[in-house]
Amino acid sequence: MQLAVLGRLLSVGRAVLAALRGSLGALCWSLAPLSLSLPLSLPRWRDSAPRPERQREWEDAAPTPTSVNYHFTRQCNYKCGFCFHTAKTSFVLPLEEAKRGLAMLKEAGMEKINFSGGEPFLQDRGEFVGKLVQFCKQELELPSVSIVSNGSLIRKQWFEKYGEYLDILAISCDSFDEDVNVLIGRRQGKKNHVENLHKLRQWCRDHTVAFKINSVINRFNVEEDMNEQIKALNPVRWKVFQCLLIEGENSGEDALREAEKFVISDEDFDRFLDRHKDVSCLVPESNQKMRDSYLILDEYMRFLNCRNGRKEPSKSILDVGVEAAIKFSGFDEKMFLKRGGKYVWSKADMKLDW
Repeated sequence: MQLAVLGRLLSVGRAVLAALRGSLGALCWSLAPLSLSLPLSLPRWRDSAPRPERQREWEDAAPTPTSVNYHFTRQCNYKCGFCFHTAKTSFVLPLEEAKRGLAMLKEAGMEKINFSGGEPFLQDRGEFVGKLVQFCKQELELPSVSIVSNGSLIRKQWFEKYGEYLDILAISCDSFDEDVNVLIGRRQGKKNHVENLHKLRQWCRDHTVAFKINSVINRFNVEEDMNEQIKALNPVRWKVFQCLLIEGENSGEDALREAEKFVISDEDFDRFLDRHKDVSCLVPESNQKMRDSYLILDEYMRFLNCRNGRKEPSKSILDVGVEAAIKFSGFDEKMFLKRGGKYVWSKADMKLDW
């Protein structure tokens, strides 16, 4: 009886071993082609360098829209001769569509939004940009919300209503000489641009908004010494740009401006910077740094590619999404970081003496 049971167990064991041999054989045959393609030197499996196709995928990946400049209007009440975002249309998106696009950008990684133009305070006397500022800070909870303006249309009431939602107000000021401002086109009527600058500085202080100044250095102001005035205004940042030509905007046959007469050389720009090197808040930006290191969104929410010296638009993010549109932006993320594009930009973190 015991021998019979033992015999049956041996038979079952032989069957199991035969099945295992068959499975192992099939596995070896299936792995044979793969083994031929493996490197002969086994230690190389530890090499973590990306494969060529993986490297290409990484390079083709869409950049993150960390900081976006939304030029929601091209209309302006000034006529600056070097303007590189001119009034070629009067289009402005409906408020809710603009909010939808901003929410898409936040979802894609946006941390800072800068509203510009044209002149942002022209639309609905500042109500349009005020509502966008409030939406971005209150609803989207963005770390930084800023505006670039010529300052001529901003009223104290606007600060009282929307100032708490704004981190930075940048006012464009290219000269502290009113005659030079007239030559540039940065003036409307009899309003004194420089006097208005000091008033806006005080309103920013009163409503805990960081005050910033943007200056375009050009043929008419390149010899000016602005040290004393800038130090007196004490902005958190003084952004100094070299006058830039953009085909179709301020240069060329189909342009609305002729900025060629404003252009200065790299050497002239460097001399201006050297004259103001002791201003601690100075942030210089040459043409090379500017051209590809800004994410510019136009009035249709299209990214503008400036790599070829023109503003070539992508499709609107409202139609194709942020990732698809941003791949055609020409944005140089490395240059953005190199020029200091990311900084302490939330007023809550600036620790200023309000």
